Amino acid sequence: MFKNLFVKLKESFLSVFPIVLIVLLLGFTIVDIDSQTLIGFVISTILIIIGMSFFTLGVDISMMPMGESIGENISRGKKPWLMMIIVFVLGFVISISEPDLQVLAAQLHTIPSVLLLVTISIGVGIMLIVYYIKIHFNIKLSTILIISYAVIFIIAFFINDNFVPMAFDSGGVMTGPIVVPFLMALGIGMSTVKSSSNKEGDSFGVIALCTVGPILTVMLMAIIFNIKDFSTGMADPVTGNILMQFLTQTPKYFLDVGLAYAPIIIVFLLYQIFAFKYPKNKVIKITIGLVYTYIGLCLFLMAVNVGFLPVGMLLGAQLSMLNYNWILIPLGFVIGLAIILAEPTIHILIKQVEELTGGAVSKKIMLICLSLGVATSVALSMLRILFGISIWYFILPGYVISLLLTFFVPSMFTSIAFDSGSISSGPMTVTFLLPFAIGACSAAGGNIMQDAFGIVAMVSMAPLLTIQAFGLIYKMKFNIKQKAVVAEGAQCELVELISSTENQREEIQLQQEDEPIEFYPNTEKDEIYENTNNDLQEDKQTE
Repeated sequence: MFKNLFVKLKESFLSVFPIVLIVLLLGFTIVDIDSQTLIGFVISTILIIIGMSFFTLGVDISMMPMGESIGENISRGKKPWLMMIIVFVLGFVISISEPDLQVLAAQLHTIPSVLLLVTISIGVGIMLIVYYIKIHFNIKLSTILIISYAVIFIIAFFINDNFVPMAFDSGGVMTGPIVVPFLMALGIGMSTVKSSSNKEGDSFGVIALCTVGPILTVMLMAIIFNIKDFSTGMADPVTGNILMQFLTQTPKYFLDVGLAYAPIIIVFLLYQIFAFKYPKNKVIKITIGLVYTYIGLCLFLMAVNVGFLPVGMLLGAQLSMLNYNWILIPLGFVIGLAIILAEPTIHILIKQVEELTGGAVSKKIMLICLSLGVATSVALSMLRILFGISIWYFILPGYVISLLLTFFVPSMFTSIAFDSGSISSGPMTVTFLLPFAIGACSAAGGNIMQDAFGIVAMVSMAPLLTIQAFGLIYKMKFNIKQKAVVAEGAQCELVELISSTENQREEIQLQQEDEPIEFYPNTEKDEIYENTNNDLQEDKQTE
């Protein structure tokens, strides 16, 4: 156990180091960060490394096996209507507990937090039912996504433009550190039981569908409750002793995460009593894993909210006020590269992708695709903030191209791409990138609702293009290789045929050499000679 924890600590350090280096370089060069904020950022970095390590280790030994077992149990259920109710309740309970949603709700001042949380959770529950139906009837993921996004874009034309970016962001924010591990394991368990020709592809896609649900329900909420606008603002600067802030905030986050984890523990206990009946040693192991996950998530969320969120807003605001504020665009690209490495759920995803594809899609390839996609999307978001460009010019063509690619890319890559897009917008995006964008937009005098919000949606969209593009290249290379193998096989068969024919000819020649030679009269001259010879023999006999 301690060996695994050390490995996780090393991985967490390497993941967080790039973004820490960027912030420190900016803080000691072109951005003025006060000492208390800087100290808070350093403390937060240490807590994030420890928190990510405990969290990922706990997920491996508790959340993943628990989710897979529940998924398998649901798939084996004999009453589909009852299973649909169960998956809806699971989706609702897990989503309403997601800390990332509470972070988003806290930044929206004119929308009741309870209304937003319930609306998003209903969307997740509904789409989890859709995923169950997809697995049960072997429906292609691309078909469901095309229909869902068509409905989304139709509804989007009937709501206020200020509300569209936030609606798309709500889908990305939903995929946080509690929802992702559990739903991914649940999807793997559900797809394992059902016999399918595309079992690897069916193992993914649950996160993609559960992201679509909140976008739809939040847009419908805006129409039903006639919500045309919302407000947000800058976070309060760090004041007083930063160490005291960490001490005073610790009980709050341990309580919040405990309340978030309570429904999951209750679900596990109910399944243990009525379905699993795990032996005592396995229950103890899962319990230890849940404790690790709980501690890790508490440290992680406290660190990003107390230390990272204020730094994000401060950096965005000060960089936006520079005479050369265009630096936000290339800097956004670099931050995008670094931030994806610090997302804890990304490492869970790429590990599962490598395992389920048998190494065909490696962790290295996934990280490259995700990093490039997210980096480009953050750079484009900074471009939007500086020039006030509508998000429609990016998400409409982006999603159209992504959905068109589903017709040409293997279904497994489509599922991985849409899951990756959803997962890439995790806690670090919500607590660092979104405040960074709000700070930059506020200082530049832009429209925060239209320009700052939407960065989560941009981050979610980019991997859809990059990973599916990789899938298209993979398919083309595979087809070329397959054709080469076929051609090589045909050539070998031809060589064998020629060789066999030559051998047969040689055998015939040898047989002819061994047999006695017979002469057959076939000319008139030979017939005359034979007749004459016969006459002479008859004369001799007469004499």
